Amino acid sequence: MIKKTILKSYAELIVRSGIALKKGQEVVIRAQVELEPFAELVARECYRAGASRVCFEWQSSKMARLLAKYGKEKVISVPTPMEIGLQEYETETLPATIWLDGDDPDGLKGVDSEKWGRVTAAKMAVYGPYRKKRDNKYQWTIVGVPTVAWAKKVFPDLPKGKAVEKLWEAVLTCARAIDGNGIRNWEEHEKTLKEKCAKLNSLRLKELHYTSSNGTDLTVGLIPGVIFLGGGEKTLDGTLFQPNMPSEECFTSPCRGKAEGVVYASKPLAYNGQLIENFHLVFKDGKAVEAYAEKGEEALRSILSIDEGSAYLGECALVPFESPINELGFLFYNTLFDENAVCHLALGRGFTNLYPDFEKYTSEELEEKGINYSASHVDFMIGTRDLKIVGTTEAGEKVTVFENGTWAI
Repeated sequence: MIKKTILKSYAELIVRSGIALKKGQEVVIRAQVELEPFAELVARECYRAGASRVCFEWQSSKMARLLAKYGKEKVISVPTPMEIGLQEYETETLPATIWLDGDDPDGLKGVDSEKWGRVTAAKMAVYGPYRKKRDNKYQWTIVGVPTVAWAKKVFPDLPKGKAVEKLWEAVLTCARAIDGNGIRNWEEHEKTLKEKCAKLNSLRLKELHYTSSNGTDLTVGLIPGVIFLGGGEKTLDGTLFQPNMPSEECFTSPCRGKAEGVVYASKPLAYNGQLIENFHLVFKDGKAVEAYAEKGEEALRSILSIDEGSAYLGECALVPFESPINELGFLFYNTLFDENAVCHLALGRGFTNLYPDFEKYTSEELEEKGINYSASHVDFMIGTRDLKIVGTTEAGEKVTVFENGTWAI
């Protein structure tokens, strides 16, 4: 099994670099109940770093499945007082938040996806105002931590123990923590991503045109001045944290209402226990107006109907086809990892912190400027070996940004 010293260094990376914990700050850790041993390592590191209190939000794929299967829709669509209380606590206290992501990819397999989509939409509508109030004010990070169910999904032919060990090796490799030097490795990776984003921002792009031999032919409009960002992000008080580990992307938020054409997914999408395969979307006036999938089409359509903004794009992310994650050669069935394998788009919420001087505007004003708002944010992968992306600058010049699936700048 993975040495405990390596796991401790991973926990240190999560706390010191991931959430960049400040002395006296409170922490919320979200994790599957199975992950208590590793969650304890992370909590211990939080206290060592000066946390005043560490709270846990325990999750269970099995219990979620029972709720989705047997719960009456009109009842489970209403958040409980405990759930509302958590939103109020996080909004008022702004604790640093850690999600130890080890969810079972098949946890909701076979449930009524349309019903669960409506339940999700109803609850997210309630949570939305709370989330807006704490946007860009606190540190958060999502990291992978293997569970048996996840490991067996990725490596079905291996015994449980071997599957978990192999998935741990993959997770730590992607997080640049397999050698026990995660903090130093991330500092170097951060520099590389920031340099690439600086090149993109210097181009002052107003449009991206995606084409690929699989049928993708999509043009996406960008918002003047909105930046590309990669790696660490900053809170309003200037604290640098790493929201996603791993992360290989340089991303931006496109202009709501400016997307035309068709885009084909290049990898399956694991969503709420459903595997959506061989799918494509047709966009008109920025909105996904048609959706087709060989498998999981109901789940795909449920994504588009979560709320008014969930059928619009909130993110364009550029990731070279030869990324370390893609080179591993297998599907993680986990969006945190699979989205960072190749280029991807996201339906739903955009990122307000990408707009120039965003702190001077209200959320509503940023939405008026073109940043899409939705309670949801669902990434799907579109990168291929022959993907080409041509940008148009504000001056009208054409610039090839990606050629043959990788950087051309």
